[in-house]
Amino acid sequence: MSKLKWSSTPGNSCAESRLVPQACFLYLVPVGIRILYIGEIVGRVGIFAIKKLLPGLKRETGADLVVACANGATGGSGIGKAHSVYLRKLGIDVLTTGEAAFYKKDIVEVFPKTPWLLRPLNYPPGVPGRGFRSYQTPKGPVVVAQLLGQAGFPRVHLENPFHVFDAALPALKECSAAVLLDFRAATTAERRAMIQYADGRVSAVLGSYGRALTADATVSVSGTASLTDTGRTGSLMSVGGMDAAMKIREYRSGVPVWAKDAVETPELQGCVIEIDTTGRAISIETLRVPCREVFHEGTRNSDEG
Repeated sequence: MSKLKWSSTPGNSCAESRLVPQACFLYLVPVGIRILYIGEIVGRVGIFAIKKLLPGLKRETGADLVVACANGATGGSGIGKAHSVYLRKLGIDVLTTGEAAFYKKDIVEVFPKTPWLLRPLNYPPGVPGRGFRSYQTPKGPVVVAQLLGQAGFPRVHLENPFHVFDAALPALKECSAAVLLDFRAATTAERRAMIQYADGRVSAVLGSYGRALTADATVSVSGTASLTDTGRTGSLMSVGGMDAAMKIREYRSGVPVWAKDAVETPELQGCVIEIDTTGRAISIETLRVPCREVFHEGTRNSDEG
């Protein structure tokens, strides 16, 4: 059986491609660049799930590039230096961040010298790190860019992401026709607005922040794949990957609680996108992969070593 994928029309809005017998092909599409995007890694159990699941998942999906949101990798908020290195060793090619990019003190010096680590592009000039880079795959280059929304981030006040997107787009397209935009915003409305605004101008727009995988994966008629929220990689039996009892106590009392990350029922969430040589998305498929192994406290199995 051929491993070409099919669609009824070029650039259709079907969220999931599937293999069918050759006699059923309606429109042949060459296999393009396949990008595995992993939803926000939350805490120790999220890293544990990556360690256990990523090698097999890369083989099964045929991923040419692996991108992951690591904004909550260390303790559920931010990413530390050790985890930024360890996640790269586990096989992730690009780590994006967000409003918590600089929450961990030791990560600040890492950004300028770590090409696989991105922070939002709309930080002001002079801030360490980069907001986009081009990454080489066996099938050609892919640009990964990140922007942060405006609403709901009291500790971070960045430039308007829509204006920054307009200004940066020529540079992004100069590097590659395949452009993936990671847009982190606290409100669904702002994420949906960016998806509509960037439609037909980039290959994919993927939203993050909610830590809840949405069921609206789509390829538009303009050839842009989108997903409002890419979910999380961490504990399924939790509140956004954090300990449920502690978060409930916070919501009931109104008193902030520094909740620890939950460890029950690890799951990897995200999506796989396929992009052709012209930069048009061919397909997008969401993923939910349970981790059958049990996380054990105090074993260092989510840290380096």
